[in-house]
Amino acid sequence: MDIKLELIGVPVSDIDRAKGFYEQVGFHADHDVTVSEEIRFVQMTPPGSACSIAFGKGITAMEPGVLDNLQVVVADIEEAHADLTARGIAVSAIDDQPWGSFVYFADPDGNRWAVQQTVPRNG
Repeated sequence: MDIKLELIGVPVSDIDRAKGFYEQVGFHADHDVTVSEEIRFVQMTPPGSACSIAFGKGITAMEPGVLDNLQVVVADIEEAHADLTARGIAVSAIDDQPWGSFVYFADPDGNRWAVQQTVPRNG
């Protein structure tokens, strides 16, 4: 039996600000639907990913900014760092570890992301 992770809820305080930020990062806006006065559903997907994030009104009971370990994977961490920087995203310096090379950033609410190249640059 296949079990596929397809959607992760991300708690945000300002839906439109979050949507703009994730578009700036390069995510594609798949859906932005106001279902009722209590529910607005925004789904965004990183380029090439089978898993998306969702945020909005009535989506999660988590407090904005509590996610601290969302992770995406790229083939080239230097290219990712340069691309995110060019898009105006505040990213960390490249962090080389024995298990991969990383850069880190946070959304406007403080939800933290790691971008990993699984093969270390020095490996």
